[in-house]
Parts: sequence; structure tokens; C-alpha cells
Amino acid sequence: MIKYKIFVLFLFTISLFSINFVSAEKQKEWELLGKIIYLDPGHGGSDPGAMYKNIKEKDINLILCQKLSEKLEKKGAIVYMTRYGDYDLSENYTINHKRSDLSKRVHMINESEADLYLSIHLNAENSSSWKGIQVYYDDVKKENKTIADLFYKNFKKELSNVRENKRINNLYLLRRIQKPGVLIEVGFLSNPNDRYLLRQEEYQEKITNLFAKVITNYFLP
Repeated sequence: MIKYKIFVLFLFTISLFSINFVSAEKQKEWELLGKIIYLDPGHGGSDPGAMYKNIKEKDINLILCQKLSEKLEKKGAIVYMTRYGDYDLSENYTINHKRSDLSKRVHMINESEADLYLSIHLNAENSSSWKGIQVYYDDVKKENKTIADLFYKNFKKELSNVRENKRINNLYLLRRIQKPGVLIEVGFLSNPNDRYLLRQEEYQEKITNLFAKVITNYFLP
């Protein structure tokens, strides 16, 4: 009888340990549980963004946001995107088509309960020598610089081509969004090496994993 009780106590202890272990693992998996994140894949539809031959910025922006969305959702976050396909957000065919599109993106993010937003873009210059990833932020929200610095710090650790953060207060999108966040130019389509990397799934996975890591670190320093 005593041996039976000891055996039952042993099984009970093991089960408690297993429950706690599973709970800890789930807690680690769901690090962003309850956080709301808005992703903004730049351009879309009739606006391709930067281009090189048949390579269009809008397509890569969307791919990166889709991959990042999946990673953030696995961590428990609620993720919204300003677009889920190849279209823009302008109201019909207004005179200022681009401004209408940007205004709608701003409205969507501001009207949400987002804890953070991330606008994803690609860069381009006339010279092919320009390269690297860069974070743009507006000081309309004090948290924006903190977010930008955190991205820069992690980029420097894990990427070879990183440009200094840039504070810019005259971009329509960044100036008007009232939620914390930044715009990231992931690379230059005009640069051969950046252009090659941006189209490789392995690099896309690396970049979006890094984005997810930085976002997690921002909420759980």
C-alpha cells in the first residue's frame, strides 16, 4: 500500500513538472501574445515602386510582409496589413492618386489599436554603388527613435551592409501616423548584390526572422 502511494505521488510530481515545462515552452512561443502589429507593404497595384527590368519593389515588399506576418503570429501577435495583394489603397482615381493611397494607409493604422507598425520599402538610386538596409523614423512619437536604434543595433550584428538610421520629418506617412513605428528600406534594387539577395528566399527568411526578433526584443527587453 505504501509503495502504491509513493508511486502515485511520483506520477503526480512528474505530471506537475511536465505541465510547468509545457507552460514555459508555450509562454516562450507566445512572447507577443496580445500585441497588435500593423505591417505596411509599400506601393502596390498601379504603383510598382522602385523597378529594375521586371523586378518590382511592390512584389518584394509584399513577400517580406507576408513572411514576417507568419512569424509574428506564431509568437502570438495579432497582425494586420495595409494590403494583402497587388493593389493600392487610393479612393478610385483621384487627382492625387499617391496621396490618396498614403492617406488611407495612415487612416488604417491610426484607427487600429496597433502597438507598433512597420512600413516595408526598397530603395533605388541612379548609381549602382548605393547599397544596404536603412531605417527611417520621424520623432512625432518619442518611441520611434528607440525602435529605430534597436533595429540598427541588431542589423549591425547580423548584416554586412547597414546604413545609419535617418531621422526624417517630411515624409507624409511617417509624420501622420500616431502609432509607434518606423519605415525600413530593406535594400537597393539599383545595387546588383542587394537586388540578388532580396530575391532569394533564404535571405528573405533571414531578414524577416531578424525583424521578428527585434520586434520581440522591443516588447520584451
